[in-house]
Amino acid sequence: MTQPYVLVLYYSRTGQTAEMARQIARGVARVDGIEARLRTVPTVSPDTEASLKQVPAEGAPYCSKDDLKNCAGLAMGSPTRFGNMAAPLKHFLDTTGDLWLNGALIGKPAGAFTSTGSLHGGQESTLLTMMVPLLHHGMVLCGVPYTEQALNDTDAGGTPYGPSHWAGTGAPQPLTDAEKTICQTLGQRLATLALKLRT
Repeated sequence: MTQPYVLVLYYSRTGQTAEMARQIARGVARVDGIEARLRTVPTVSPDTEASLKQVPAEGAPYCSKDDLKNCAGLAMGSPTRFGNMAAPLKHFLDTTGDLWLNGALIGKPAGAFTSTGSLHGGQESTLLTMMVPLLHHGMVLCGVPYTEQALNDTDAGGTPYGPSHWAGTGAPQPLTDAEKTICQTLGQRLATLALKLRT
């Protein structure tokens, strides 16, 4: 039997959301008996056709529907685009109607994470709107509780709805220690819940 995994699925344009994904995977790694599986999605052209080759030149592999179907839990991340997830991630989710029809994700824990250029650039609205398709799939939503002190200490990103990062509008700012901690907390929490909810 293969080891259960938390799928850390993301789209990243400048690398900030990808770094958040790696921090979430570090949190998953704190829990015995489960692992993290990092996956991304290709960009899409204006006519919403996939515009990249099937294998990315660097970074995480592209996600397959089997990666999503077989996960024990899901962390889904995207940069903010006008208060919502980026089109490439939405395009991938729009192909998962068969998983919805078969109830493949029902009862599995899921959380969201995001990165924005401006401090008040729609972090919370992006996280909340990312949760809507997860609810349609019957997933159990997981946020970050205020028992995580970094939520009170952060002077950048971080919300109870999920990890966030303030990347800035110039040269991208690295994740702060508090932002990293919040990411790791979500990963650890998802992994723990995934094992408890797994049937």
